[in-house]
This record gives sequence, C-alpha cells and structure tokens, in this order.
Amino acid sequence: MGKKAIVIGAGIGGIASAIRLAHLGFETIVYETNSEPGGKIRSSQFKDYRFDMGPSVFTEPQLVDELLHLNASSTSSFSYQKLPISCNYFFEDGVKIALPSGADMVSEVLHKELGEDKAQVYRYLKRLEDNYESVYPVFISSSLHRISHWFNKGLFRALLRIPKYGLLTTMNDMNRNRFKNKKTIQIFNRFATYNGSNPYEAPGMLNIIAHLELNIGPYMPNGGMVSITEHLYEHAKSIGVDFSFNTPVTSIKYDRNGIKGVTVHERNEEADLVVSNMDVHNTYKKLLTNIKGPEKILQQEKSTSAVVFYWGIKKKFPQLDVHNIFFSDDYEEEFRTMFRDKSICSDPTVYIHISSKAEAKDAPKYGENWFVMVNAPINTGQDWEALRMELRKNILLKLNRILGEDLEQFIEIEEYMDPIKMEDMYSGMQGSIYGNSSNSKTSAFYRHPNFSSQIKGLYFAGVTVHPGGGIPLALNSAKIIEKCVKRDFKLH
Repeated sequence: MGKKAIVIGAGIGGIASAIRLAHLGFETIVYETNSEPGGKIRSSQFKDYRFDMGPSVFTEPQLVDELLHLNASSTSSFSYQKLPISCNYFFEDGVKIALPSGADMVSEVLHKELGEDKAQVYRYLKRLEDNYESVYPVFISSSLHRISHWFNKGLFRALLRIPKYGLLTTMNDMNRNRFKNKKTIQIFNRFATYNGSNPYEAPGMLNIIAHLELNIGPYMPNGGMVSITEHLYEHAKSIGVDFSFNTPVTSIKYDRNGIKGVTVHERNEEADLVVSNMDVHNTYKKLLTNIKGPEKILQQEKSTSAVVFYWGIKKKFPQLDVHNIFFSDDYEEEFRTMFRDKSICSDPTVYIHISSKAEAKDAPKYGENWFVMVNAPINTGQDWEALRMELRKNILLKLNRILGEDLEQFIEIEEYMDPIKMEDMYSGMQGSIYGNSSNSKTSAFYRHPNFSSQIKGLYFAGVTVHPGGGIPLALNSAKIIEKCVKRDFKLH
C-alpha cells in the first residue's frame, strides 16, 4: 500500500501542495471547511457583476504553469495576458500617473511626470532585480530552516550581495535616499502592503517586491483571478487528488513517532504526513492544542487585514484601468493609525481593481465591477460596523473629489468584506491576511518554517509561513514542502 498525505485547507498553497505530493506518489486528500476550493482566490456573482473576492494582482505566472506541467504528459492549459499598465496612480493634487512596466519605461515615466533622474531610477530598478534573483534560490524557493537547503549554486551570490539588500534600513529610508519626489517614494513604499507591513518599519530588503510588478509587470488570467484556482483544482483532480468540502478538520493526530493523521467529523483519518494550509496561528490554537507552539514567532505583530467593498457601477470610467491607487496625502499617518491605533484614518489610500477592463463579461456593457479595498488593522474588538460606514463615506468623498463625480448614484450592487468576515471565512488570526507582518529587521526572515521541528511528518503551507505573503510565495511554500518531503521520506 502506498503512503497517504492529508492536506488541511484548499487554499492555493494547499492545492499546490496536494499536486506536488500526488506527483511524488502519495495518495492525497484535501479537507476544506468551506464549500469550494481556492481560499481567498474565489469568485462571486452579484446579479450581472462578477467579482474576484480576494487577491487581484498576479505575477510570476510561470509558477502556475510549472504546477500544471510537473507531468510531461499533462494537457492542462492556463492562459493569461500581460497588462500594459501596471497601475494608475492618483494623487490629491490632481496628478495622475499611468505606470507601465519594464525598467526603461518606468524610468522614463517617473522622469517625465515626477522629475526623477532617469538613470537613477533605472539603476535602482536593476538593483531590485539583482537582489530578487540573488535571494530567490536561497530564501524564496528554499527553506531557511534547513541547512541542507542553503547549499545550492545561488548561495555565494546571495551572500556577496548582502550589503545591497538594505537589511539595516527601512523600505522608506531606502527609497527616500534615492528619489527626490514624495510621490515616487510613495509609489515604491506601497509594496509593503503586499505582505501586510509598514514601509516605515519594514526592512529595505522588502523593496524587492516592487521588482515583479515594475520590472516584469502584472498579468491577468483569462477568466479572472479565480481561473488560477479553477485550473489548479481541476488539474489536481485529474491526477488523483481527492477533495472533501464542508469538512473541517478538528485536530491533528500524532504520537512520539510523528504524524498519525487527523480528526474529521469525529472520526480519525490516518496519514503518513499532514500539510496544514490553515493560518499557522490557528493551526496551533485549534488543531494542536496539546503542543506548545513557537511562541516567539506566533506572538509577533500581525499583518494588516482589509475592508473591501464590491460595487457594481452602472457607468464606464475610461480614466481607470485594471489596477488603480488613490493615495492618502499623509501615507505615514495612515500606517501609524493602522498599526499603532488599530483604526483607519480619515484619508485612506484606496485601491480599485476592475477586472471588467480586461474581462468584459465581468460586468454589463454599461458598467464596471469595482473591487474597492482599503488596508485595515486586525480585529481587536473594534466596532466594525461603525468603522465600515465611516470608511465608506470617506472613500466616496475621496473618489468624488479626484474623479469629479457623485459616485453614490452609480452604485447598483454592493457587498463587503471586513476583518471579522475574513477570520470567519478564511481562519486568518484576527482577520490578518498574511499572518505576521514584517515590521522589524529580522521578521521577514523569521517566519514559521514549512515543517514542524516537533512532529515528524507535519508541514505548513500558505501565506502565513515561509517564504511569506502573496500568490507566488504561497506557491513556493508548496515547492519547499516537496523538497522537505523528498528528503524526509527518502524519495528520489
């Protein structure tokens, strides 16, 4: 009889782990609390408007392609398009910048629109590219927590570039020392939000996040972000992965020799290994109640959450694109209010994702589907009803002011997501999206490992563990698990 693997959670990290384990020959079953796969990468239809409910920025599509073609005979087909504009940026003084991708074009636009030195911008973007490519093999696609993973051909290059990473400074200071325009600094600082952190505290190392969007560019899956889930889910089933929905795991079973399985519906299901794609904090809190977790990691400051409004807008806005940012006039105060005061400032930065700009069928011919998001603190008992209503008012005031429209009259469909709903639906601790923030010099390197040092055969996938938040890093967590399992189970 072959070996059996159980994956807890059908988020993107869980599905990717299941595919890789099945490819290694494990009989694999995924237990999911919700009624559908994908975790946050899911879709909802509200009358004539379709919305991707969670992540909306897609980079490194080759990671999805790789999963779909682990088996050379696979016929899975996943299509996507590169977006010509990475993001539209709107500022309170009326300045609007449509920023393309590619170091040459970004440098040209920031020179023309914001007066930056073109050569300086280009050099900085190439530095971020070199930093990213240097740390990728030793930090992003490998485990920091196993010495055997360190010794690959990229280690020497990564070590040589340590002075270039900005480990001893913040993202903001690193950007402030290179650009003269506040708006340029704000554009680069915003990438801290991609893992729920504060650019005024997070290490300069995290500026590498900008590389994927500014040097390479974002993509849009044909069919929307949910297409990522749909293709990986169908592929997983085609290679024998079993999925059980509406099936919450209530505990992870183990003894001194290691993993024994899990408990579902008051019955024990045996397994040789278990992967938890659940938020690592809640994995310990709810499924491993008899074990002491790594307290120093679990007690770190949590990442941000979000409040999202899903608006069906019965009007076309040609000045908007797929990705749009309306910046706060005081960015530092916005983060201070989130992390220190656990609240939302009166002038928040507003992100609007409009998939119907690329997928016309996502909205009626006369309208657009607006995913309107503001970064928010985790849930610590705030009055979210009052905060949400105040936020809605402030968002409309800001957008009306900048776009010169009375938006309220165009909203014909409205739904929302907030930290309480996020915790209920996705089991993120206190509504945190990415687990721990990276608001210290070491926290980016001090995430929970992808395996348990206490229980043999227990592994961890997803955005709350190493290497971090976002779709590419969640997919890489599954790749790291595959490497660990190969070594642990002596598979070749």
